[in-house]
Amino acid sequence: MLKIKSSAQQKTTLPLRLARKTILNKYLKVRKFSLTLCRPLETEDYVIQSMPDVSPTKWHLAHTSWFFEAFLLSKANKKYKSIHPLYNYLFNSYYVLIGERFSRPDRGLLSRPTVKDVFNYRKYVDEYMIDFIENSSDENYEKYAFIIEIGLNHEQQHQELLLTDIKHVLSLNPFHPVYSKNIFKNSKKTAALKWIRFEEGIYEIGTNGKEFCYDNETPLHKDYLTSFYIASRLVTNQEYINFIEDGGYKRQEIWLSDGWATLEKENWSAPLYWQKINNKWYHFTLNGFRKVEPNEPVTHVSHYEADAFARWFGARLPTESEWEVASNKVKIKGNFVENRNFHPLAAEINSKELISQMFGDLWEWTQSAYLPYPGYKPLPGALGEYNGKFMSNQIVLKGGSCATSKTHIRNTYRNFFPPHSRWQFMGIRLAKDNK
Repeated sequence: MLKIKSSAQQKTTLPLRLARKTILNKYLKVRKFSLTLCRPLETEDYVIQSMPDVSPTKWHLAHTSWFFEAFLLSKANKKYKSIHPLYNYLFNSYYVLIGERFSRPDRGLLSRPTVKDVFNYRKYVDEYMIDFIENSSDENYEKYAFIIEIGLNHEQQHQELLLTDIKHVLSLNPFHPVYSKNIFKNSKKTAALKWIRFEEGIYEIGTNGKEFCYDNETPLHKDYLTSFYIASRLVTNQEYINFIEDGGYKRQEIWLSDGWATLEKENWSAPLYWQKINNKWYHFTLNGFRKVEPNEPVTHVSHYEADAFARWFGARLPTESEWEVASNKVKIKGNFVENRNFHPLAAEINSKELISQMFGDLWEWTQSAYLPYPGYKPLPGALGEYNGKFMSNQIVLKGGSCATSKTHIRNTYRNFFPPHSRWQFMGIRLAKDNK
């Protein structure tokens, strides 16, 4: 059994009374932020499901509440009863051991429960969770402290999905609705791309689980790497436009076979949300429909597009181990959801760090398949379904994005998506074997 101590369980440094207060404050903050992200939305926005990968906003709000109900309240509190017995069926995502689930592609067909019902459900769950954190026995609290921690991290994941999903929903509307009217500062220039060398060697990858992490980040293990170079910043829109104008979407020789087949099937000719009007590129953003800024990092590209661009550029994508090694001495700072930009920014010209944009801005595609580390063991029970069962036909992404919470990310974090996915804030960092 994998043993991971949450911050609430570290009694040697934090008395249990203070641990409860700390986790309660975090609980209230995370749960409130989900509602904050919903403030710009109209009631009608909460219900739409624009494609099978997207979930309606009200489903995200309900599912993150259901998580606490299913994994903690229903087990730790014998008096607890769900508001409705169907909620376990409607708001279970993929936990087979929990029970039957409503069809994911059909979530947008449900007008009931209403948005008001979902907000009442969240309030109901919050009342019981707050009571549990404050008043449960020490023994019971310590037993479920990790569930609270993982539930809050789970909600932060869904906060990001809420943003990327509603972006896809709003993008299909001819009115081009503006989610955020915040005006963010963005450089009109970007830093020159440089190549940073890392020496051949045996490196430690992953984590030992002493701090909070997901089970797929463990165990800590060694990986041998030959020397490599990694780009000092993300690929820009202008660099990607150069790729398009050079026939990047028409040159079969630089595409993976599955990528070329997907390109032909989906008729790709540019990143998701891009449109060419009067010979100029525009794209839909959460800040509105506007011109593509050449110095911003290119986003909403699939692994197939990232790989094809890298080949065209005379480079490649980094492996996840290379990315992790390169990020080891980089501070976790950047353009996160707390900045309220909801869009990637150009790399700072005067950045003091050799490698910029490693965290925040965009999830960075690697060339690595999402597979278990040597000696990996999933968590017991239904929580073991959280990560392990998806280790097939997925690619690892690293670093977080402008929709990720800063408190959620770490350099060992392993995000994963199928290679055709584009609706997340996904971008490109290049690597090379030789400069």
